[in-house]
Parts: sequence; C-alpha cells; structure tokens
Amino acid sequence: MRTPLAGRLTGGVSVLGFRLGWSTVRAMPERAAYALFDRIADVAVLRGGKGVGRLRSNYARVRPELTTRELDELVHDGMRSYMRYYCEAFRLPSLTPEQIDRAVTTTGFEEPRDTCRAGGTAIVFVGHLGNFDLAAAWSARNLAPVTTVAERLKPEEVFQEFVAFRTSIQMDIIPLEGGDDPFRELVRTARHGGRLIALASDRDLTANGVEVDLLGHRARMAKGPALLALMTGSPLYAARVHYEKAPRGAGLGGYRTVIEIGPRLTPRSDGGIAEQAADLVQQCADHLAETIRTHTSSWHMLQRVFVDDLDPAMRDLTAAP
Repeated sequence: MRTPLAGRLTGGVSVLGFRLGWSTVRAMPERAAYALFDRIADVAVLRGGKGVGRLRSNYARVRPELTTRELDELVHDGMRSYMRYYCEAFRLPSLTPEQIDRAVTTTGFEEPRDTCRAGGTAIVFVGHLGNFDLAAAWSARNLAPVTTVAERLKPEEVFQEFVAFRTSIQMDIIPLEGGDDPFRELVRTARHGGRLIALASDRDLTANGVEVDLLGHRARMAKGPALLALMTGSPLYAARVHYEKAPRGAGLGGYRTVIEIGPRLTPRSDGGIAEQAADLVQQCADHLAETIRTHTSSWHMLQRVFVDDLDPAMRDLTAAP
C-alpha cells in the first residue's frame, strides 16, 4: 500500500537534495524544468541498470507483440514519463488551484464525491500509473480530503520533508512503520467519514497479498483496499491514471493527467472475507489492465510485480496456504 513517491526513494537521498529539488525545480521556467528531466531520463536509459531492466521486463510481459526496437522506444517513453512525474512532484506545491484543475481531466468522480460529502468514505485502489500526487491534489480540492499510507523513509528528516510536501497538497499520511498499526488507522479513518482513502496497491511487498491475473500473467497485488472496504462497508473503486498530450492552454509541460474512476466494485462471491477480498483485487487488476495495456508508458513499475520474477523464497511464501 505504499504510495509511488515513497516507494521509489532510497535512504541515500539527502535532506539537502530534497530541499534543493523542491526549491530549484520550482523556480525554473516550466519548459526548462521538463527538458531537464527528459535529459535525466535519456541518460538513465543509456546507462541501463536494474530499474530500467525491470521496466523493460515488465513492459515485455504486458506488450509481447512489440519488436525489440518498439520495446526500446516504449522503455524510453516510460522513463520520460517516470521523470515527468518527479518533475511535477517537485513543482506541485507551488501550483495554483487553477493550474491543478487545468492539468487534470476526470471521469466517474461523481459517486465517490457524493459519498464523501454525505459523510461517508470512498476507498480508491490505484496503481503506479501517471501522477498519483497530482491526482490526489485534484481530488483533495474537488472531491474530499485524501488519506494514504507511506513508507517511513530514512533518515527521519527525509520522511518529514516528504510528509510536509504531501501535507501542502492536502494529503494526510499514515506511516507504514514507526507508528500505530496502519490498517487500524485506515479503519478508524474510514469509519470517521468524509474522506477519500487512496492506496497504490498494484504491487505487494509481503507474502500477504493476493495473486491475480494481469494481462495473462500471474501478479501479486495488495489486498488492503479490498479488506478495508469489506470491514467498514465503505465503497471501493479502482482508478486508472495516465498521461496524455494536453490541448493548448492546459496541462503541465505539454501533458495532462487523466483520472478514470470506475463503478463501485462489489464481491462476485458469496464466500468468506478472504475469498471476497481476492475477487475484489482481481476486479481492480482487471480495471487497471486496460490502461497498462493502452498507456503502457504511464505504468511506472520499476520493481518486480509478476510471480515468475519473484525470488524463489518469495514464491515459496506466496504459494504457502
């Protein structure tokens, strides 16, 4: 249930680096900032490395029809999209509400908005797609305050900078470690009502997730959003998020973020809570699969997600009853 920015950072990132990034990139002209991050992506692709290699492997699984040249081009586009996300993350706190609204286009938001305004809680399963933070900033402004779970980064100063950034765009952060039980906190938040809980769950980092079919391959995804919905009675939705070229006068750096919230998901099984949760996660995977297939470069998955790619020890754990 880690959010994208949290899951992609490492302990080697310094507090000074964060502060310089947020201050320097925000001060740059928009075109120059995005051009800089394009160059960073280009260099990363040329250098290769584990992250780029994993991105290529994941893309090859979901787009098996591509030639080697087409796959190379897709990986390049994916890294540019990934760096576009970072550029926007650094610049986001300085954007005006009007700029945020112009940079986002949405469908399907009416039902979760009405649920939150009536005092309920809407739970949204999202993937590592497009710009989670920009989508959350738009949602906090137009739907309801947003709550999510984030990894507790080290050193602590980095985590506090990260929390301050998310707080500046009206997001509440529940630490994954070092605080109260995060799932218990989510249950408390859901029952309190009036909020949107958004959880990036298309990757499971434990042996407690659910194995699903994702575009013809077995993958592991987190079951937290499904369990939360079943335990609290809050409605569960899956949201597809991706980048698209922006019309003139809209977007950021020539692109805008598309948010497509699907219909409320309900279990298709009369079994126990574990069986119902597994079915809900599969429905979420099915909803995300369309965007992963048609907007693959917006899927910023530089980690293992498919069962065949897991370490043998992890495969043994996930196969255990």
